[in-house]
Amino acid sequence: MTAKNTICLWYDGNAREAAEFYAATFPDSEVGAVHHAPMDSPGNKAGDEMVVEFTVMGIPCIGLNGGPIFPHTEAFSFQIATDDQEETDRYWNAIVGNGGAESACGWCKDKWGLNWQITPRALTDALAAGGEEAARAFAAMMTMHKIDIAAVEAARKGE
Repeated sequence: MTAKNTICLWYDGNAREAAEFYAATFPDSEVGAVHHAPMDSPGNKAGDEMVVEFTVMGIPCIGLNGGPIFPHTEAFSFQIATDDQEETDRYWNAIVGNGGAESACGWCKDKWGLNWQITPRALTDALAAGGEEAARAFAAMMTMHKIDIAAVEAARKGE
């Protein structure tokens, strides 16, 4: 059954490769149907893989192989809430280690240009605390690429 609301992500011919990586990396993720172009269009030739249905951690998505005209930007990202440093490291290392790139403050980019925020719940909790506690945690986060939970918690406590 097709979801009522689906995220559509634009790829340059490699939507299935990206979807397979996401399905192998994140729980509750899978690759579904692959639809081929019924005729030539600006982004595809008849028979090319045009749309790939997939889920990322339960979120329904489609990958549209539309060509190079619309690259991914930071205007869209998946934010993955992690429970501990091991989970944070696992997702971060999977994305960056598979041809991706580090960015700042828990953001990274996969090899297809899609942006991800790997965000420990400890950071979210620290920021939600407000006041000086949040300010110290935020200042610590601003110096990081991958989030270091121990450093965030130490900053939160004023250590």
